[in-house]
Amino acid sequence: MTYIDTLNWIHSHKANGRRPSLERMRYLLNLLDNPQNKFPAVHVVGTNGKGSTTSFLQHILTASGYKTGTFTSPFITRFNERIAIDGKEISDSDLVKTAQAIKPIVDSNAFQEKVGKVTEFELVTALMFFYFATINPVDVAIIEAGIGGTFDSTNVFTAKAVICPSISIDHQETLGKTLTEIAGHKAGVLNPHVPFIFGEMTPKVQKVFHQKAKELDCPTYELDKEFSIRENGESFDFYYKDISIANITLSMLGHHQRTNASLAAMAAIILKSYFKNITKTTIKNGLENTVWAGRCELIRPNLMLDGAHNEDSIAKLVDVLKKDFSNRNIHILFAGLGRKPLTQMLEELSAYDLTVTSFDFYQAQALSDYPEKYTKISDYKDWLKKAEQKPEDFFVVTGSLYFISEVRNFLLNQ
Repeated sequence: MTYIDTLNWIHSHKANGRRPSLERMRYLLNLLDNPQNKFPAVHVVGTNGKGSTTSFLQHILTASGYKTGTFTSPFITRFNERIAIDGKEISDSDLVKTAQAIKPIVDSNAFQEKVGKVTEFELVTALMFFYFATINPVDVAIIEAGIGGTFDSTNVFTAKAVICPSISIDHQETLGKTLTEIAGHKAGVLNPHVPFIFGEMTPKVQKVFHQKAKELDCPTYELDKEFSIRENGESFDFYYKDISIANITLSMLGHHQRTNASLAAMAAIILKSYFKNITKTTIKNGLENTVWAGRCELIRPNLMLDGAHNEDSIAKLVDVLKKDFSNRNIHILFAGLGRKPLTQMLEELSAYDLTVTSFDFYQAQALSDYPEKYTKISDYKDWLKKAEQKPEDFFVVTGSLYFISEVRNFLLNQ
């Protein structure tokens, strides 16, 4: 198989839809000699902030000298980003090699008669576990859940720690209509005695988390209770018991990224019992060296990309704009998926010069389906030209991460 053959084979499973089955995952992993149990790992769940938190923790562990795998989704530039070690994506040849080990099993009649066809996410999850265990063994991995937790394809291992940056309304068709229902799914990845680290939550979500943790005797580490941060101008300070780390200056913008960084710092302190080389210095260096594509990313001095794809992440984007760019004339380009609450999301952005567009993705909202009151543009490239013509203004591209990926690739390939 070539690299392109491999990608086409992986993506061909998209037609199998979203029908998570832990029985199918466990059966497949058992046939692969249970690679998910061959390395220590951290599980990251939640609505927003999973990718950033994963990247913060990876940079800390890498700075501490540990070979650190990450599993994230979706990708921004190319598929290989989803499975990475120390921030470097899986090579094309290793992806082919990993796929060749798994393809005969999942393609066999015997497998499909027993448990059916795997979904794309199940397949990619299995590729990740096998790669980190067998093809290119890691010291530790940070595994981002897909949707939910309880029935998510990644929920097949016992984590050294579970991190949840945020809970907000998203994927209601799968996870339920309320924050408490969604929180129940996310907390479903917990196993007995596993430390549970989480960010600022509503009282009802806190109750769900503490109740689940109590049932399983999981120690909890809640931001602003067990650990905290204090704003310090362009920097912030981190506090946990007698441990403090001062003047942490992030490359990533926004208060929400400081809270994500604090979750990663707390997780690193917990993980120190397994990974002795973690120090306050490696935590600080790791956090300060973290970048995450497509999240409040200044791709040019006056052009930012931010995959704000639900109401909560839109609110966080607006907070960044108010805090860091209030002295600029702001223009926003938005494109989202039809299954999202676009009316509410656009309302949040309507105080700015807002333009909507569409893009080449099967779930993208058609341009004609956007409310007439918003300025529409058929080709985002025409909008981007304004950013070149008005260097003193500030331009933001936001909405679906799939849209951000397309725009980012166009800008980088220019």
